[in-house]
Amino acid sequence: MLIRWSCAVLVGLLAGLWTAQRPDHPALFPPHGGQAAIVVHLLDNGFHTDLAAPRAALAGGDDPLAWAVRALPPGDWVRIGWGDAVFYVEQGPISSRLQDGARAFFRPGGNPSVVMLDPDPVDPARLSEATRATVRLSPAGFAALRARVASSLRLDAEGRAVVVASRPGDDAVFYASHETFWVGHLCNHWTAEVLNAGGLPMPMVRSLRSSAVMRAARTAEQRAAELDLRGAGD
Repeated sequence: MLIRWSCAVLVGLLAGLWTAQRPDHPALFPPHGGQAAIVVHLLDNGFHTDLAAPRAALAGGDDPLAWAVRALPPGDWVRIGWGDAVFYVEQGPISSRLQDGARAFFRPGGNPSVVMLDPDPVDPARLSEATRATVRLSPAGFAALRARVASSLRLDAEGRAVVVASRPGDDAVFYASHETFWVGHLCNHWTAEVLNAGGLPMPMVRSLRSSAVMRAARTAEQRAAELDLRGAGD
């Protein structure tokens, strides 16, 4: 009986962890009362998620993130991502990087990480809906999302973001992050945290899968659209 009870408790705890959610923030998402929405896109390549935000909205202000964005090559949109400082930057075939991938996941104590800022002249709305989710944030929601991205940056003695890598023939710039990459805090966990900062409800443990983050974003935007329709009908 004790073994059965212990197993039942363990299963319940694991189920609770797997289904745990970060709550929404109604004051931030969705926009209310005719507020001008700021569009952000969530992009999925099948296992990794990035965000794409309007460059002008990211570059406004006088902080390290704004300075970094203004220094990027041209592009009206900026793709934002986070990941391991080595595995995320390199672009060789996955089959040749399996050992490094295992190191990134399971190294005791975790690994150094980077924030990617990649200017893009192409509006992400033109990408396939199969690989994109679009959310509309209130100005306060976008400011909170932006602040969460900025909080990941490691700064130098002058208070500026530290460039640690770039790629030949690629406009992406990688900045040092003070956060740690490991199997308990992967790229998709980070993306979910950033979206949650902007007001969207997001899964916790389940956000290790890109599909779970995409599903949560689409569901949140769909519910926001339904609220708009109800409001218009009142």
